[in-house]
Amino acid sequence: MWTTVGHEAAVELLDNSLRNDRLSHAYLFVGPAQVGKMTLAINLAQALNCEKDDKPCGACSSCQRIMGLKHADVQVIDLSGKTEVSIDQIRELERYASLKPFEGKSRVFIIDNADFMSSEAANCLLKTLEEPPPFVYMILLSTSEKAILSTILSRCQKLELRPIAISAIEGALIERYGTKPEDAHVLARLSSGCMGWAVQTSVNADAILHRKELIETLVNIAKADRLEKFSYSANMASKFSKNRAEVQKLLSLWISLWRDLLLIKGNCREIITNIDHQETLFREEVYYDIIDIRNFIFCLIHAGMLLKNNANPRLVLDVLILGMPKRKGC
Repeated sequence: MWTTVGHEAAVELLDNSLRNDRLSHAYLFVGPAQVGKMTLAINLAQALNCEKDDKPCGACSSCQRIMGLKHADVQVIDLSGKTEVSIDQIRELERYASLKPFEGKSRVFIIDNADFMSSEAANCLLKTLEEPPPFVYMILLSTSEKAILSTILSRCQKLELRPIAISAIEGALIERYGTKPEDAHVLARLSSGCMGWAVQTSVNADAILHRKELIETLVNIAKADRLEKFSYSANMASKFSKNRAEVQKLLSLWISLWRDLLLIKGNCREIITNIDHQETLFREEVYYDIIDIRNFIFCLIHAGMLLKNNANPRLVLDVLILGMPKRKGC
């Protein structure tokens, strides 16, 4: 049973390829953070090692062990608290790839944050992608294909996972996770189409509190003086050196807030994302011109792209702060 939500086309393609023995040995799943890339990758790993006829069954020992990331032949390579996937991690992957499966039928390597591979790691991975053993499958997960070497892209079959419909997320929260309907409605709207975020937040009260604190800070920084703003950008730059993904998530949250301001300015209040902070947004929109809001959204998007391309974080974030619109009457 494929458990991923809202990616029916991708599931159908993989399921048909599996049944007809036409699976690629390398896939690239591209989509926003927490949209379901890891869930789909785990499902594919289960299908490749499932002990039943209807794969993946989700219930056999192999499927259960893979779901718990305890299967000897399925490995997840990620940032592990670092700023990049290192060449040492890829060399370790290659060593395991040369060995036959230990307890299953296939060795599956899932590389999360593949867009954060160092250039040395990416070039090292090419060796295995060019001539993979018949029992080895690589699944790369990324929020953007632009940061991945073209030589790697050409050796992977790309599946693009787009944001999921709000109704699908709301239904899954209620049916699968027992979320209260009123909470499921709010979480689905806040998720930006990312099921993983909705699920994690639904069972984590601290996540809601942390998000509330972040939004309050982002709203207040617009009111701060220049010294406070530059202090904030310095703090963000410091965080980026330790956890790139966290800063990118913060920028995404910031974009969603300014996008909501733009929608409110355009008399589209009913489709804003951050409905749990709508009163604050309604209050703040009067202080900005629609052109200034639009331009700052572009600045935020551009900053995120520059950071992904390894630009100097302090310089990028200082320029971003300088581009923040000035509140009317302040």
